This record gives sequence, structure tokens and C-alpha cells, in this order.
Amino acid sequence: MPILSSSYKAPFYLFNGHLQTIIPSLFRQVGGITYSRERLTTPDQDFIDVDWSQVGGDSLVVLSHGLEGDSSRPYILGMVRAFNERGLDALAWNYRSCSGEPNKLLRSYHLGASDDLQFVVEHALHTGNYNTVHLIGFSAGGNITLKYLGENPAQVPAEVKRACVFSVPVDLKASAQKISRIYTQRFLKTLGEKLEQKRQLYPNEVDLTDYSVFWSFPEFDNRYTAPIHGFKDADDYYTKVSSRQFLTNIQQPTLLVNAKNDPFLAEECYPVEEARTNPYFYLEMPETGGHVGFTEDFRKDVYYSEARAVKFLLDDVRCCL
Repeated sequence: MPILSSSYKAPFYLFNGHLQTIIPSLFRQVGGITYSRERLTTPDQDFIDVDWSQVGGDSLVVLSHGLEGDSSRPYILGMVRAFNERGLDALAWNYRSCSGEPNKLLRSYHLGASDDLQFVVEHALHTGNYNTVHLIGFSAGGNITLKYLGENPAQVPAEVKRACVFSVPVDLKASAQKISRIYTQRFLKTLGEKLEQKRQLYPNEVDLTDYSVFWSFPEFDNRYTAPIHGFKDADDYYTKVSSRQFLTNIQQPTLLVNAKNDPFLAEECYPVEEARTNPYFYLEMPETGGHVGFTEDFRKDVYYSEARAVKFLLDDVRCCL
């Protein structure tokens, strides 16, 4: 029954889930990371940009960012630094359209794009430099990671040993209905800007009429995400790509850390029963942390998420219970 107790508590001056979410997102700065970018050509003749931070290790962490994020987000950079300091190389991949320029195809990324994660992992292994790969995902990237591990376990390479994910909406429909309009509008603004770039490339296939009146993810996903990526509608998209249905199939030790006060997550995003039935799937639910927050001391740039991932991925799992 790998449901883990948590020692984490947010600092007193970040006294609710919104502050614990917003302050690290807006104000955290992480230095000391120098990336080397590589552009990968995908099997469908698109491209994915990946950023390497290599220290000469024979083990690698592959990091998947959140919705509308990229490899430069502080939570990614902080995690890269934490593992580089332990002698591991890091590969932070940018989803299609998230690396600073629009991708070539009409399709972009979505929260179930595990085929792209699989492609990135296989590329890293084909370099011949790594005998061990660990996966780390945040929010949307956590859903992609969990889906990848559980949808077809036989196809996950043996070199992929463990995974650690944070703040994951494992039930997409429930979370899409819960997230407040304030957060949603921030995401819809940048998603709309990317759609405008797509409209210029595909004027007959992208219609932005009345986009400004959209206020929810179900509206956005029903009109754009679903049809562009081959789903019937938003419900079909949420049903097929939500990672909760795949958790019982995961065969690598995997830790999910979802704070109970996460303003993005609905009750359905705390998969207690799946953790009780799958001995490889660990669930930790700290009382605080917000969404991709988990700072222990914001002023000193100390983050529980980084220490927790290092401990779970690099130490014996039994010591992490």
C-alpha cells in the first residue's frame, strides 16, 4: 500500500495554495544552467527541440514541463541543477510549439502526447551514452509521463528505471472543470497567440472567430485540441488521455506528489485506490504545496520537490517510504 506520509510544509509566509503556486512561478530565478540545444526531426517530419545539460554522467533524467511551459521554467532549471549536482545528465524537452517558434504541422502538443516523450527517450538511448534513464514530469508533463509508462508497459525501454511527477491532473475533465477562470485566462491567452501563428500557416483549418469570449478549457479543447489531434470532442480527449486509467499498469517505481491544496486539481486527481493496488505506484499528498510550488525556503531557493525527486530516484525506494 504505497501511500506515503509527507514531511513537507510550506513556509509560513506562503499561507495558501494560491501563493504557493504563484510566487515560485513568477519570481523564482535559477542560475548556473547552460543548455546545449538539439533539434530532432520527428517521424512525421515535424521537429522537437531538446535542451541538454551534460556533466558526463552515464545516467540521465528526462524532464517534461507543464502546460505552456518550456525548458527555461524555474521548476525545470532547479530540477536540472539538482541532478547535475549528483552527477546525472539532464534532457529537458520542449513540446511542439513550446521552444520559441511554431512547429511545422497543424498538430501541436496536448496532455496525452506520450508518443513524443517515447521518441525523445528513444533518441536519448540511441546516443549510447546512458544505461539508466529516469523520468520527471510537472503538471501536464506529469500526465504525459504517467500515460507513457502505463499505456503500453512492454514498450517502455528497460533502461527507464524510475519516475517522479508533481502536481498532475490525472483526471483531466475534473481538473478542467475545477480550475478557476483567473488561471484559465492566463493559459488561454498564450494558447491563443500560438493559434494565431497556426492560423497564418493553416488559414483554412484554424478559425479564431469569437476566441476572446472563451473562458474554459472544455470550450478550448472542444473547438481546437480535440479536432486538431484526432479526438471526437473534449470529452473524448479527456477520456482517452487522462493518465489515471493507466496507473495500475505502471511497472517502474513511480512517485506522484499532489498537494491537497493544489488549486488546479479536483478530488479525482488523488488516486488513492490505484496506489493501494499497484506496488510500483507511490502517492504522496502533502497538505500544502500549491501547484508546482513545494518551496521550503523561497528566499534561499530551497525546494522540497527537488530533494524529494533526488531521494526517490537515486536512493533505494524502501528508504523513501
